[in-house]
Amino acid sequence: MIDRRDLLKSTLVSMGAATVPTFLSRSATAARAEKPGETILVVVQLVGGNDGLNTVVPHGMDGYQKYRRALRLNKPSLLNVNGDVGLHPSLGGLAKLLEAGRLSIVQGVGYPNPDRSHFRSMEIWESARTEVGALETGWLGRALDARPTAPGADAMGVHVGKQGLPLALRSRRSDVPSLESLEQYRLQLAGGTSEKDAARAAMDGVARADRRDDPLLGFLRRSTLAAYESSRRLESITKPAPGNSKYPNYGLSKRLELIGQLIKSGFGTRIYYTALDGFDTHANQLGAHAALLTELGDSLKAFHDDLSAAGQSDRVAVVAFSEFGRRVAENASGGTDHGAAAPLFVVGPVAASGLVGAHPTFDKLDDGDLIHHTDFRRVYASLLQEWLGVEAAPIVGAGFTPMGLLRSRPA
Repeated sequence: MIDRRDLLKSTLVSMGAATVPTFLSRSATAARAEKPGETILVVVQLVGGNDGLNTVVPHGMDGYQKYRRALRLNKPSLLNVNGDVGLHPSLGGLAKLLEAGRLSIVQGVGYPNPDRSHFRSMEIWESARTEVGALETGWLGRALDARPTAPGADAMGVHVGKQGLPLALRSRRSDVPSLESLEQYRLQLAGGTSEKDAARAAMDGVARADRRDDPLLGFLRRSTLAAYESSRRLESITKPAPGNSKYPNYGLSKRLELIGQLIKSGFGTRIYYTALDGFDTHANQLGAHAALLTELGDSLKAFHDDLSAAGQSDRVAVVAFSEFGRRVAENASGGTDHGAAAPLFVVGPVAASGLVGAHPTFDKLDDGDLIHHTDFRRVYASLLQEWLGVEAAPIVGAGFTPMGLLRSRPA
């Protein structure tokens, strides 16, 4: 006969101390979100500096025709937005969201005195601070600190990806984990099926028993309850059978699929952050840029459709941005160099679908770059104050008023 105490001790050794994330430490009975109607923000960072001019293409403006020759995208190939602007032909997914009234394209986004260094510009966008110096927290990290979670609650922010935690999510008081896959945090039990079933039964019995008369079992109960319940919650998430996923086979799609699984399973996380790299297109841009935009558009469309089918799409907003745009003029290598102002995408229950703001003029450039007219911190103010319900001024600074990008938050 298996001794439950010995079996549980051996199971603890085999599973190790870090097989489940501390951010999922609530009991199964408290697994749902704090408030089922609370809004969720998903941030997709386009790393490398996306060429906004060949993403949201101002084909009807003379300046585009003048400065883009080898990289020019002509009107017949574009996906129509209005008479003068079209989306890159690879953005069919975003075009469908536009048709459905679920996409806002904020034009001319940037900040004063733009820095064309990847590192510095990303630092500015992720911190919402333009001053030079050591930056310890990000704009979303400060938002998390403004609404601290109760002990044992789900983390309000989660980073999904292989890279380290981005500055945007760094905070002073909030734990923000990074994960790559659900399998990364499932309990790893040794043995065959019968041994695993017995181990789970033992864990279940100990986790739910109040054994004040047995100090050892009481200790084991306290030390394993969080890990056990976390694993149960993760294992309850239905993973699509091979070949049945409705997401395309892209890295961004799989990260968004994981986020969708967590949202649909009722985790209380309010902010998710992920990235798509590769936008530093200094040479041979046409093919590489088209592939990246296909991944972006198709992934966002699949994510929206997934949440819509689950009745969750009206409580989830997605923002996709890059640290800067590219130069107006193409270079001699069939690419573009670091620039400034660029468009930004918001997907979800937007207040107005389509273009937000005028396209920056080609008649007046700043050292060959488009001049921004919308500070990115106004976009952040909308996402924070109007969507997440967090006062924006202490996070992004005074004077950056919300733009009314999203419809009222669900009750």
